[in-house]
Amino acid sequence: MTAKEPQAKTPGSGPQAPAEPTAPGSGSGTRTQIFLASTLYGTATLAAALDAGLFRPADRRILLVSNNAAVPETTRPLNEAPGFSALRDRFDEVISWNEAISPFHPSGWSPRPDDVPLWERHLRLLWNLQDTEVELAVESIQVEPALALVQLFPAAPIDVYADGLMSYGPTRNKLDLLVVTRVRRLLHLDLVPGLTPLLLSESRVRPHIVPTPAVMKVLAQLAAVNEPLTAAATAADPGTGSSGPALLLGQYLSALGILTADEEERLHLRMLRGAVSRGHRAIVFKPHPTAPARYSRLLEKEAAELGVEFTVHDEPVLAEVLFQNLRPALVVGCFSTALLTASALFGLPVARTGTELLLERLAPYQNSNRVPVTIADALLPPLTPQDRPAATPDGTPLPVPQLTALLRAVGYCMQSKAYPRLRDDAITYLTRHLDAHTRVYFKRRRLTALALPGGVPAQLAFLPRNRTVRRAVRRARHVLRPRVPRQDPAR
Repeated sequence: MTAKEPQAKTPGSGPQAPAEPTAPGSGSGTRTQIFLASTLYGTATLAAALDAGLFRPADRRILLVSNNAAVPETTRPLNEAPGFSALRDRFDEVISWNEAISPFHPSGWSPRPDDVPLWERHLRLLWNLQDTEVELAVESIQVEPALALVQLFPAAPIDVYADGLMSYGPTRNKLDLLVVTRVRRLLHLDLVPGLTPLLLSESRVRPHIVPTPAVMKVLAQLAAVNEPLTAAATAADPGTGSSGPALLLGQYLSALGILTADEEERLHLRMLRGAVSRGHRAIVFKPHPTAPARYSRLLEKEAAELGVEFTVHDEPVLAEVLFQNLRPALVVGCFSTALLTASALFGLPVARTGTELLLERLAPYQNSNRVPVTIADALLPPLTPQDRPAATPDGTPLPVPQLTALLRAVGYCMQSKAYPRLRDDAITYLTRHLDAHTRVYFKRRRLTALALPGGVPAQLAFLPRNRTVRRAVRRARHVLRPRVPRQDPAR
């Protein structure tokens, strides 16, 4: 069974008798668009794209909601989040992906190749698709649940939409040719004006910006619906005399294994103390929805000792709603996408902290968070003098051409096999710009493995490319490899 919300029927959405002789998706003259979303931010991106006319007309539009929480039963899906009502009218139906594939978890299930025809027929009957033409719009196509959905409709064209800074980084996993050849475009927000996404560029998928006015209109609708939830935190900051408080953004990085719980607590305390050191006396903390309550309690204790007004805003609303309803005097975070939306879309002052620690801890080097951290570190000003200095001597954001060159070099180091065309760009950047400040974006071991400048001292630069040396290393590894004792077949 699927969870559907009642809605007025649109042409082509009524029950139809299945046409057994017709293969699924062979064409009945009707078109159904399925939009897969797991976050309210992603749904807002889709709503803005629809408002801007980036999707052609369809007889039926389905929002397929996926709850990817570790324990979905204990977390509200996005269609029950505050403010969803402002987005609901863009879709004819809202359907639960979790219920469609139950008891499997959306983040860990994909169909076996032999079962794809059976699953497609099952979903067409379950969602009353019959033989209509299906189009898909998904996020994070490299992983489930998006990858599973596109595999289940092998004839459907695909649009990928990006709801964060990861779109500026390389594609994490190699996609099957039968999937990537169906991707028509990448829809993304213009979070860094002038910067072109690297995601899916290896497959020549063209990026397309969701118009900022359409995005702002949708976010304004969300802010209006959620205004009662933010009224308690709208006090002026007595320390700076500004109309809004300082807003701290939590990310719950310990859940990703990047930081320990204690280190993340210290990072939040660093945000609080940095904001107070700038003169802010009214502080609002927006924790990650799944972060433990102890993070907030520790901050409350510290705020009391510092003598500042402190509010925890734990309602599950977007940070962009708080940007509009609170008009914060300063937005502080580590590498959250919301820092860029605050700066690029709302013109709010922002500051980052902890990026140097994150760049050091991210492992393996291919970790998809590396590009968002790099962007935040290169573009945003530091919170305190103890943080890494700005990328430019005068503290201004790194110019887009220089940021593009940096990200192409980082992207090649992350996924060299998928982006061999970027090797010359990486060599050029490392030769010209690798210094004490930019070294943090690269790992010496990674540069050495790829035979790039900066990997080994200049006098030993020939070693990674020397056949004799490489042969000796392989022999040494073979000798030092632990040997497993052979079992006596008689026992």
